[in-house]
Amino acid sequence: MTAPLKPEKKTVELNPEVRPSRIRRDPVIVKEAAAEAKGVRWRTNEQEIAFAIVGIVLFAIAINIIVVAVSAYTN
Repeated sequence: MTAPLKPEKKTVELNPEVRPSRIRRDPVIVKEAAAEAKGVRWRTNEQEIAFAIVGIVLFAIAINIIVVAVSAYTN
């Protein structure tokens, strides 16, 4: 059988105290994070493009090596 309901259950507060919105507050600045952010350096678009091209070329070379190795193994 189920347990009987407890009538002393807390009710919902209809008029809660007004709190400031967490979204609209200014973010809290942490000193350690601010110190680490000083050493951060953004990459330029040219650097990002160069890294992407190098990555694509290296991936293509790796795929070619795998294909040549598999074809040499099967023959």
